[in-house]
Amino acid sequence: MTDIRKPREHTKLDRLLALLQTGSGASLEDMTEATGWQPHTVRASLTGLKRRGYEIKRGIEGNTTIWSIAGAPK
Repeated sequence: MTDIRKPREHTKLDRLLALLQTGSGASLEDMTEATGWQPHTVRASLTGLKRRGYEIKRGIEGNTTIWSIAGAPK
């Protein structure tokens, strides 16, 4: 398994990661509100987290897509 690179503390990416690690995950609206980023920037950041080694899980609750971290980083 590859080493997971964690973002620097107190950054928007760190805030996004913390939001994804909550048990309930986060919607796109939650993530844009927490970071102040546009939706396309949030999606690009999710791709960046995947490249860093995080396993991003996507699910649907009602009419809302919810993203979360599938497992705890090692």
